Amino acid sequence: MHEHPAIELYFNLSDEAQNAQVEQVIAAIDLDSVVSYTLQAAAITQPVMLTLLISDDAGIQEMNRQYREQDKATDVLSFPLLEQPIVQAPAEQLWAPQEAEGAKEPSSTPTFVTPPGMVTNLGDIVISWPTMQRQAQEAGHEETTEFIYLFSHGVLHLIGYDDHTEAGYQAMVAIQQAVLQKLGQKAYRS
Repeated sequence: MHEHPAIELYFNLSDEAQNAQVEQVIAAIDLDSVVSYTLQAAAITQPVMLTLLISDDAGIQEMNRQYREQDKATDVLSFPLLEQPIVQAPAEQLWAPQEAEGAKEPSSTPTFVTPPGMVTNLGDIVISWPTMQRQAQEAGHEETTEFIYLFSHGVLHLIGYDDHTEAGYQAMVAIQQAVLQKLGQKAYRS
């Protein structure tokens, strides 16, 4: 499989045969460009890395239950390692900085500081392969299109965007569609 300098890629599906099948599909997608185009659209120029896990519905449901207290499968989860957004955007488009335990103000000292000249680890993205396939089928487009859309969505969450407000949702969708178009895919959501 193709190595990705900025992406640690893992597969955790129901069996080895399914892992191998999904690996083949993913190998045909330019993951590095998805990350690069997403970051360019958000004006992020620093070197970054992230982890991508392709899971099944049971695996993502367990993570969703554990970390978001929602006992259901979902399409994509993002786990930012940053304490505050690195993207420069209006506050209504961003998630709130993490607060230090017991503090009333956001922590002014990050738990981990990326040394100068080193790559910033943005965090982890988990995508449910079966949910992605169902959504692509329901939308009537290629699985590749849906996967790129979800992967770009996850990257945007890692850098600070939040889609719980209309402003954040619209900003994210615009970037995700631009990434799809740059990769020769048809934009499909509004």
